[in-house]
Amino acid sequence: MERTDITVNPNHHPARRKGLRLRRIKHIMVGKEADKGLLYRLFIYFILITVTYIYLKPVFYMVSSMLKNEADLIDPAVNWVPRTVYFGILQDAWDILHFPKAFSLSLMVSLSVACLQTCSCAVAGYAFARLRIPFKKTLFFLLLLSFIVPPQVTILPNLIFAGKLDLIRTYIPIMLPALFGHGFKGAVFVIIYRQFFANQPKELEEAAKIDGASVFRIFYRVMLPLAKPAILVVFLFSFVWTWNDFYLPSMYLTGSENVPLSLSISTANSAIQQRLAMEGPSIFDEPLKMASSFLSILPPLILYMFAQRWFVEGVERTGLVE
Repeated sequence: MERTDITVNPNHHPARRKGLRLRRIKHIMVGKEADKGLLYRLFIYFILITVTYIYLKPVFYMVSSMLKNEADLIDPAVNWVPRTVYFGILQDAWDILHFPKAFSLSLMVSLSVACLQTCSCAVAGYAFARLRIPFKKTLFFLLLLSFIVPPQVTILPNLIFAGKLDLIRTYIPIMLPALFGHGFKGAVFVIIYRQFFANQPKELEEAAKIDGASVFRIFYRVMLPLAKPAILVVFLFSFVWTWNDFYLPSMYLTGSENVPLSLSISTANSAIQQRLAMEGPSIFDEPLKMASSFLSILPPLILYMFAQRWFVEGVERTGLVE
């Protein structure tokens, strides 16, 4: 009797077929997950590019307008990139703004207010986060109420009080409230510090108390060195906020010759309007305004370019993203 050899295909085995099906399903699921991940990344890139374009388009328009000469401004074919780079408009804006003087005053005021608010709000934030003080909840509730009260409500009594002390046309009424963490900005910075200090481990303070450290020493030697991210965030916020502030300088420095850049732009616009009324419209009026605005925002942009990394890390570590 002849013997017949039967070769069994291993793929036809039930267990083998089940494993192949599972592998095939897994491969399909992985492909779908990869497609979803790709679509999600494309969507995120689309949102980021769109938002970046919205924010950067005015800056690009400013730079493009102020670097055009008369021929490029007249030619409708020249839209974004000028054929010839012309710095005459930028020089005119520099002269109208009295840029060196106005820049020095803005830098002095912004640095002073930022340093004062960084220190005073740190003390208040630590007290709200760690110390047991009478009526702490009531005081914090009153602090939150400062978000509701706009500065326009309190500006009139502040002006009267500053006038009685002969402080009008000086920078003292702008800088003095920062020493006490006063106003909407001070409330925001106190809350930032409170959020940061509240997240620190209590064991650090307990160990310092065992070593005999007082409350002030614990704050300055233990907690404050840990608060570098919060300090950086508060300092940058306060600096840029004060640099761009137009309302308070316009109230206290009306008629003064020593004005910051935020107020110099208004003076430059008034000069342009007077020239427009006397000599008629000029093709350089709008580029001159663009150049003045660019010179005003250039220092904060440079500051952010160098401090961007630490600023983003500070925002993440202080809990602002939550």
